[in-house]
Amino acid sequence: MRRLPVFFVLDCSESMAGQNIQQMQQGIQLIMQKLRQDPYALETVYVSVIAFAGIVRTLVPLVEVFAYYSTKLPLGGGTHLGKALEHLMNEFDRHLMKTTEETKGDWKPIAYLFTDGRPTDECKDAIYRWQKKYARRCTLIALGMGKNVDYATLKQLTEHCIAFDELNEKDFKKFFQWISASVVAQSKSIGDGQQQDHLPPIDERYMRLVKDLPAKKTLVDENCVTFVGRCGKLNRPYLMKFEREIQYQAPQDLNINLNLYHFQLTECCKIDEDYFTWSDQTQHQQQVNTTLLQGTPECPHCLAETAFAMCGCGQLMCYDGFSEDVTCPWCRRQVSFDYGGMDGFNVQRGRG
Repeated sequence: MRRLPVFFVLDCSESMAGQNIQQMQQGIQLIMQKLRQDPYALETVYVSVIAFAGIVRTLVPLVEVFAYYSTKLPLGGGTHLGKALEHLMNEFDRHLMKTTEETKGDWKPIAYLFTDGRPTDECKDAIYRWQKKYARRCTLIALGMGKNVDYATLKQLTEHCIAFDELNEKDFKKFFQWISASVVAQSKSIGDGQQQDHLPPIDERYMRLVKDLPAKKTLVDENCVTFVGRCGKLNRPYLMKFEREIQYQAPQDLNINLNLYHFQLTECCKIDEDYFTWSDQTQHQQQVNTTLLQGTPECPHCLAETAFAMCGCGQLMCYDGFSEDVTCPWCRRQVSFDYGGMDGFNVQRGRG
């Protein structure tokens, strides 16, 4: 039986922290449950899961649907889409069976690319390689989650570019049901003897096809800032996420480019030590002033009143508000803290 290879390429960058990555994990499980209930999918579909953040790794190599095993999605700093594309193309070269005189190879593979932001690496060469050699050999479906996706880059990869703007739990489930239906439709077309590149109808109440948009050229996510801290008592890492909110936008008829904004706290969650393995460790210069940040996160480990105390080494830690001297969990020096003042202070931000 010829295989139908299906690749899930998942954005596990720090902007996905908290509920988003949990819902994506549950969504992949929902897809696999649906595929295991379909006789066509059980016969033909092979699934692989690739995760990308600051690095890219295959979490699940190509396996039959019934042999698929669940794996915990990682979290890391950076959204290296270029590296993810290179990895996917290399996986095609290594693992897809080609047609020979004796046997027929795999059916045309399907790849679902999930992302919630924009690339933080240079991906021009990877896009060129994809367009030149792989675009016609694969059905790529790019799925943008949230309102801060760089669709201009995704449109260079595929005409199947779909936006899922509202990340609520109810619509998230419908979103993954649509993905399951698209895989089943492909496997059924194979069962009928011919693979067809058609997708199920899109329910525009919660998803939409994307039109061309101008490219965003920054290598950090401008709509989300993230910071990593460590618990001063338990030495365990956590991640803080703030999302951009417009406070004032000048009317278009004034022809003035004036936008006032701040970043509102949306997450402060525990992360694993492997976050640092999955993160882009190269230095970048982007900082943000604390006066632009709204909301005071508490430490998710020890519940200290602030998770946003900065040591002289530049790293963040938690502080309970009354201890006179504490030890920085990063540099192990004794430090004391003062209030940042009305002018705030600059903090190194993550790439998103």
